[in-house]
Amino acid sequence: MPSAAERTRTLVQSTSSAVLLIPGARAARPEQLAPQARAVGPDGEVFLLFPADSPAVRAATHAQDDELSAVLEITDVAPVSVPNRIRGRAWVSGWLTCVPGLAGPGGMMVRLEVGEACVDDLWGAESVEPEEFARASADPLVAHETELLQHLHSAHSEQVQGLSGLLGDRNGMEVLPAEVPQLPLGGAPRARSEGAWANGPRAVPLALDRFGLRVRFAGERCFDARFDFPTPVRDITELRRAMHTLFEAASH
Repeated sequence: MPSAAERTRTLVQSTSSAVLLIPGARAARPEQLAPQARAVGPDGEVFLLFPADSPAVRAATHAQDDELSAVLEITDVAPVSVPNRIRGRAWVSGWLTCVPGLAGPGGMMVRLEVGEACVDDLWGAESVEPEEFARASADPLVAHETELLQHLHSAHSEQVQGLSGLLGDRNGMEVLPAEVPQLPLGGAPRARSEGAWANGPRAVPLALDRFGLRVRFAGERCFDARFDFPTPVRDITELRRAMHTLFEAASH
């Protein structure tokens, strides 16, 4: 499974919605605190692009040499329609400064020096040290995950549904209950599947990373099943092979 640092880094570099929480800027509308773009620098710092007249830039400019604390909150929502669509959240906190000269006309780049981070997602809730965040790499599929999941859902729904046949045959396969209206987090009980669901719950591809595919089965009981690839994939070409192998296994 991906580490907490990798999951946090992936969310920061994803297209998931984000808002920068700054003390004293609570009166600002949420859209005013949403960065237009974000990236991670070589030392693990997070660069956020805002309009030059945004509350975030004004607060960072006003602080000058004083340390201005801020928290980047990221909310990850599944790109396909499933029960309990929020897949996770990440928080990256630290100190904010303006970085003139990196943005085009009308914009300003601000730098968030990371002090601590944490992630609360489908894998569980964990904290992340700044050094771990700086060393981690985002998942290689992060830029394509939304498109890939939507494609699987629209063009390969029958094959995704067919993966239910592996639940009773694959040793060690676990399912994660998701009956509660919140995320199935780290403390949730786990139970092993009890046979195939050939005509059972509707299967929806929920998440995809280099290690495998997570599917949400929604019916009388809502649960997640994780289908691991034989080996981690590094790009789209290897992903196609891994998905073909997975679908082939389910068809026999």
